[in-house]
Amino acid sequence: MSYQAPLKDMLFVMNELAGLAEIHTLPGCEDATPDTAEAVLEENAKFCGAVVAPLNWPSDKEPSFWHDGQVTTSKGFKEAFKAYGEAGWQGVQHPTEFGGQGLPKLLATPCIEMLNSASISFALVALLSDGAIEALLTAGSDEQKAVYLENLVSGKWTGTMNLTEPQAGSDLAAVRTRAVPQGDGTYKVFGTKIFITYGEHDMAENIVHLVLARTPDAPAGVKGISLFIVPKFLVNADGSLGERNDAHCVSIEHKLGIKASPTAVLQFGDHGGAIGTLVGEENRGLEYMFIMMNAARFGVGLQGIGLAERAYQQAVAFAKDRVQSRDLAGSPGPVSIIHHPDVRRMLMSMRSQTEAARALAYVGAAISDVAHHHPEAEVRAESLATYEYLVPVIKGWATEMSQDVTRDGVQVHGGMGFIEETGAAQHYRDAKILTIYEGTTAIQANDLVGRKTVRDGGAVAKAIIAQVRATEAQLGELSGADFQAMQRHLAEGSAALEAVVEYVVANMKTDIKAVFAGSVPYLKLAGIVLGGWQMARAAVVAQQRLGEGSGDASFYKAKIATARFFADHILSQAPGLRATIIDGSAGVMALSEEQF
Repeated sequence: MSYQAPLKDMLFVMNELAGLAEIHTLPGCEDATPDTAEAVLEENAKFCGAVVAPLNWPSDKEPSFWHDGQVTTSKGFKEAFKAYGEAGWQGVQHPTEFGGQGLPKLLATPCIEMLNSASISFALVALLSDGAIEALLTAGSDEQKAVYLENLVSGKWTGTMNLTEPQAGSDLAAVRTRAVPQGDGTYKVFGTKIFITYGEHDMAENIVHLVLARTPDAPAGVKGISLFIVPKFLVNADGSLGERNDAHCVSIEHKLGIKASPTAVLQFGDHGGAIGTLVGEENRGLEYMFIMMNAARFGVGLQGIGLAERAYQQAVAFAKDRVQSRDLAGSPGPVSIIHHPDVRRMLMSMRSQTEAARALAYVGAAISDVAHHHPEAEVRAESLATYEYLVPVIKGWATEMSQDVTRDGVQVHGGMGFIEETGAAQHYRDAKILTIYEGTTAIQANDLVGRKTVRDGGAVAKAIIAQVRATEAQLGELSGADFQAMQRHLAEGSAALEAVVEYVVANMKTDIKAVFAGSVPYLKLAGIVLGGWQMARAAVVAQQRLGEGSGDASFYKAKIATARFFADHILSQAPGLRATIIDGSAGVMALSEEQF
């Protein structure tokens, strides 16, 4: 199937909900005018639709493969990535001094979504490079920036993130990879890393591995982890590529989904030691790697949104085309299945959740821009705290949502959805990894509880809830059943979220297992309430535009209808989630280990 970027919805969210006009006024964001944003999105949509999207299905059938230490990527990937870099898409949000376009995160965000709608497997190489760039911008030395950043930003080189080891999955305290100082400012790195996305491939001249490892005298646990640059090819003083480093791919994984993205096992130091250089200070590696992880977690949330959009478009196309059974209200003959109420229900569920997650992510991107560019330090700090609260929600909820949406995409197709040739099954298979890598949903939920809620006594969460209630008040000023229903469900949702925040803060020290038993439901609750808030905001704006008689009336009416559906079918789950979190821990912990 073809992919058509939902540019009208993207631009609506950017302008009306995320406040592009305000972002444009921030220092360093002056180039991000609404006209520029529209032009960038239109060009990116053309590239993703024409160059990348056609590769998605064929690359699933003929994925990347490993032979004798080398990985050959799927047909067309190498040429597409070269075009991606040459067109400047890798550098949209990165500094102009290193060859980037220097545009705000809000403008880069829909570009990332479109690339993931086109092909998640392809988009992963860009996502990992983005994370490496962010880490080096923050913690790299001037020399490291000079050597690596322009090449990464241009797409000439790509980056990776090396955390996981065979004995250490999500528990980074168990990392054993060693980095031995050589006395000349370099280190020799020894160890094995697994699950390394694009750890080996043929799409770039060099691969810049960012590797977590321990120095000989490092303290135990996560406090003893340092971060090192270990390139595939060493870099000469003049910037040219030197000899092959002792970092080798010994295999790639065979996976349920994202088959075209090579997931490598990397071996460092089997032939004398891989040469690496320290990033920042020793024993601060996890701190630096979190910069990459936060960038990647937001990006994975966008993967969920992009994949959900692709699955929704395919389901709608099939539902309009597939003729089956008579209309329940009477028809002379069979009708296309989009006339059947339950198919409509599934399509509206897919559409509304995708739009809600998109709005929340774009608003989060705008808050990140304020956190980085606002002239007042207090505003920057408040915005950063809000963005950090939203990141695990965007990653966790949007990726869980993508599983529901791609599952419904298969269901809309019926038996044909179970047949690989329709393509619906690929989206479902690809979606599963999104809730696992870059921190499982449970890890996102743990972060939301421990670092983002308890740490400040729920202050940031309650400040966001106050904004939700301001939207509730706006809904109350509008007449009509749609807005009354939205206000009722949003009020119930904000009350449920507030009660859960207070429960988490109050019980963390006295019954920690009870709190964490409800951590994933809390993340889901936060997602649907905050997503419902954005849908309500969209409905308020749509009603204002209809009253003014401006713009596309059909689009605005659809916005209101979709927001009403989300409120009735998704946001209405909030009180039940509240009960699950506050009252449900007893059942979680009831059985002994032997009883399982």
